[in-house]
Amino acid sequence: MEQPDVDEPVFLISAAAELAGMHAQPLRQYDRLGLVVPRRRPGGGRRYSLRDVATLREVQRMSQDEGINLAGIARILSLQKQVSRLQTEVEKLRPRADTGSRVFTSGPSGHVVIVERGRRVSRDEGRSLVLWRAHADD
Repeated sequence: MEQPDVDEPVFLISAAAELAGMHAQPLRQYDRLGLVVPRRRPGGGRRYSLRDVATLREVQRMSQDEGINLAGIARILSLQKQVSRLQTEVEKLRPRADTGSRVFTSGPSGHVVIVERGRRVSRDEGRSLVLWRAHADD
């Protein structure tokens, strides 16, 4: 069975309010404040998604149970979105940072380079000269 799209805007304001357990007026206020912004139909009617309804419930919980004002809730929701975006970015970058498959070493120029584990940096053997002198102390 196919899972419903939680971001599909299908609920009218009255249905979203009922699902969230509140009156429609706070939904209008939350929309004006940018807390929960539903998509608009061509005629201007609000359509809420399942994700919007879940956010409405969370806003109501934070307001009523935690005593957080709407400005605080707006900040919390903003930070949650930022964390979610950053987590997505980390997951995209994680394969590139896999330390088990790469080694850092110095290249022919002396700069640090990345190579795959088990491989060597190709060096121009015929062009380098290394002088070593033993000290009398050694």
